[in-house]
This record gives sequence, structure tokens and C-alpha cells, in this order.
Amino acid sequence: MSVNMEAEDSEKAATEHEQLKGTEQTLDAEEEQEESEAAACGRNKRVVPGIVYLGHIPPRFRPLHVRNLLSAYGEVGRVFFQAEDRFVRRKKKAAAAAGGKKRSYSKDYTEGWVEFRDKRIAKRVAASLHNTPMGARRRSPFRYDLWNLKYLHRFTWSHLSEHLAFERQVRRQRLRAEVAQAKRETDFYLQSVERGQRFLAADGDPARPDGSWTFVQRPTEQELRARKAARPGGRERARLATAQDKARSNKGLLARIFGAPPPSESMEGPSLVRDS
Repeated sequence: MSVNMEAEDSEKAATEHEQLKGTEQTLDAEEEQEESEAAACGRNKRVVPGIVYLGHIPPRFRPLHVRNLLSAYGEVGRVFFQAEDRFVRRKKKAAAAAGGKKRSYSKDYTEGWVEFRDKRIAKRVAASLHNTPMGARRRSPFRYDLWNLKYLHRFTWSHLSEHLAFERQVRRQRLRAEVAQAKRETDFYLQSVERGQRFLAADGDPARPDGSWTFVQRPTEQELRARKAARPGGRERARLATAQDKARSNKGLLARIFGAPPPSESMEGPSLVRDS
């Protein structure tokens, strides 16, 4: 089963890769067709800027380095690098402090976009430098890092600004939701603490229950007999009641021994005959 699942996953990945290649080829063909049509019409070639995406940026790699390295192939316009998350940077600092390392962490980046003045140069740069070493010199700190470049078809700088604004708005909304959730949890905790204090606090003694913890227990038979005995003339009534109970128990025991009906049944028999 696992072999079949792996084979299916590999087939799906291969089909997706082929689809992406097909879409890129169609986009390239459409752009070339548009350029050929414009040249055939005799119009002046309009220079359209192109954007290249950088999927990997090594540590301590700055926009100035990109501009210096890529300006040798063509005119470079705007450059933007996406900084890493603050949470990731704090995590790195905490890990370094736990390991006993004293190092000043600089601001690193995760991805970037480079704008070329001519999109044809951007295509050539992305196709020729992809998966090649960044630094050509031996002493270059980026010698063992490879370029990860991709040309973005029909992608403009305005799309990038809109995308970044959208991500910023989503981050703000997520932060507001997290703050609201933390506030609700804090309020619930404080309310629970207040309820617990009210429940335990009674006359300044937290070990005694509160007056709200009150209930009425039904009196037992012994307590009822004691109350009746405490009334005037209650002792004599209690004695008579105990004597009657003893006599009934004795009669029932004798009836069981000799096989006679119990006294209750013998008393009920005549009454039924009389009624009839």
C-alpha cells in the first residue's frame, strides 16, 4: 500500500510539474508573439520592465549585493527584500543565548524581488543564473550559495505592492484576533478568581465556606422522636410508641414461628367481614 501511495504521489508531482512547464511555455509563446506582432507593425519597441523573484537569500545578503551582482547583466531598477519574522529572530537569539554563544544577529531576509528595465534581460538572467553560485570569487562569503531565480510573467511592481499591502492587512487582523482572544481568556480567568474568593471568603476566614453555601437537611427519625419527647407529655407517648413497636414485633415473630397469619392480617379479616 505504501509503495502504491508513493507512486501515486510521484505521478501527481510529475503531472503538476508538467502543467507548470506548459503554462510557462504558453506564456513565453504569447509574449514572443506579441513582440513579433509589434515589430511587424513597424511600431517602436516599447521597453517593458520585468521582475525576477529570488527564492533563497543567504544570511548577511543585502539589496546592495544583488544590485552589484546583477547590474553586470543589465540595468537594475527597484529591489525589495522581505525581512524575516520577528518571532523567528527572537527564537534564534534565545537558542544562541541558551547555547552560550555571544553573537550579534543582523537582520536577515527570506525572499526578494528584483526589477530589470527590460523584461528580455530579466528572462535571460533568470534562465542563465538559476542554480549557479552567487559568488564567483573564492573569498566571497556567498560562494557556496546558489541563485534561485524565476522570471515572473506579466508581473508588475504594482502587483507586488498590492500583495505586500494585503499580507500586512492580514497580519494586522490576525494580531487583533489574537489580542482579543487573550483579553477574553484574561477576563474569564479574573472572573473565576473573583468567584473563588467569594466562595471561600466568610468573615475573613478563607478556610470556612461562604454563607451562600446553605442547605436544609431533612430530620432523621431519631431526631423527630427526640423532638416529640422534648414536648410536654412527649416522654410517655414515646414510651407507649416503643412498647407498641415491641409488641408488634413479638406478635409477628410468634406468627412466623407457629405459622399463623400476622396480626395485621388477622385484624383486617374481621373488618372485611363486617363491611360485607
